[in-house]
Amino acid sequence: MSAVKLFRIAVWTAIALLCGILIGFSGYLPGTNSKEALGTGTARFGGPFQLTAHSGEAIDNATLAGKPYLVFFGFTHCPDICPTTLFELTDLMAEMGPLADRFTPLFITVDPERDTQEVLAQYMTAFDQRIVALRGNQAETDAVVKAFAAYYRKVPIEGGRYTMDHTAGIILMDAKGNFAGTLDIHEPRDTVLAKLRRLAGA
Repeated sequence: MSAVKLFRIAVWTAIALLCGILIGFSGYLPGTNSKEALGTGTARFGGPFQLTAHSGEAIDNATLAGKPYLVFFGFTHCPDICPTTLFELTDLMAEMGPLADRFTPLFITVDPERDTQEVLAQYMTAFDQRIVALRGNQAETDAVVKAFAAYYRKVPIEGGRYTMDHTAGIILMDAKGNFAGTLDIHEPRDTVLAKLRRLAGA
């Protein structure tokens, strides 16, 4: 057998092995869920979680079932993004009037170490009373962040203090607990209002 033929066999064998590996990871092998592997076109947000509201009420994913809701992660020591977003949301809800009663806005702290229930209760007096602040212990916080595919990280700063880096967008969930899109307060106001009205079922 010539060297050229041996080379060709080796190359095609390598290609076949590579294809097999790729097919295995893609979910096309028997016994795999190819639909799940390829994706359904719907982002995977939402899942089991249990937290405590700034009013002291226990809130979990089952409590929220049957009504659309918004999820915004942040913390009370945030210097700009968090208060700006909550003020904008307050203003948007005021413009929507009673229609805003059809969904529940959630502000979930990623800094439970400093954001006690009392701190959250005081902080929320500056915003629309329909916005619910939630907190949990470290494990509960990690669970809800994971459930919504979010992110946060403690960042040390001078003087022995720290701040929090975190996901800044607002996640929209429908009444069935399914992902319904995202909202960015930097979008045109008409766009943001249209998203909220659509979420409310208007």
